[in-house]
Amino acid sequence: MIALLRKYFWVLFVSMVPIVELRGAVPIGVGMGLPLIPTYVVAVVGNMLPVPIILLFAKRVLLWCTTWPGALGRFFMKIYEKGVKAGDKMQEKAGRGIYWALYLFVAIPLPGTGAWTGCLAATLLDLKFWPSVAAVLGGVMTAGLIMLLGSMGLFGALSAIF
Repeated sequence: MIALLRKYFWVLFVSMVPIVELRGAVPIGVGMGLPLIPTYVVAVVGNMLPVPIILLFAKRVLLWCTTWPGALGRFFMKIYEKGVKAGDKMQEKAGRGIYWALYLFVAIPLPGTGAWTGCLAATLLDLKFWPSVAAVLGGVMTAGLIMLLGSMGLFGALSAIF
C-alpha cells in the first residue's frame, strides 16, 4: 500500500513541476504500472494545484523582479515586455475567443504550452480569474487525455494502420 501511494505521490509531484507538468507525469505513472484513470486524475489534480497561485501572484512577482537592480532587473523587464507584447497580439487575433485560445494553448501537449505558461499568459493579459481557471482546467484535461492515449500506444497503433 505504501509503495502504491509513493508512486501516486511521484505522479502528483511531477505534474506540478513547470515545463514537465502532466505531460511527463502521465507517462511516468503508466510506466510504473499504475491504473490509467487514477493516474490521469492524480496528474490533472497535481497540474491544477499551482494554477490559482500562479494566476493570483505571477504578474506581481514578475513586476517586483523588474525593480531589481542591474542586469537581473532588466532581464525580467524584457520578459515582462515581451510577454505583454505577445499577449496583446494574441488578444488582438483571438478577440472574444481569448479563453478558447488559452484552452487550446494549454491543451496542446508540447513543451512550454502547459498550465504554468498558460497562467502566466493569462495574468499578463489581465484575464479574469475564473474563466482562466476553467480554460486552463479544460486544457489540462485535454492534454492529459492525449498523453494517456499516447501512453497506451493508441497513436502508435494508428500510425501502423495508416
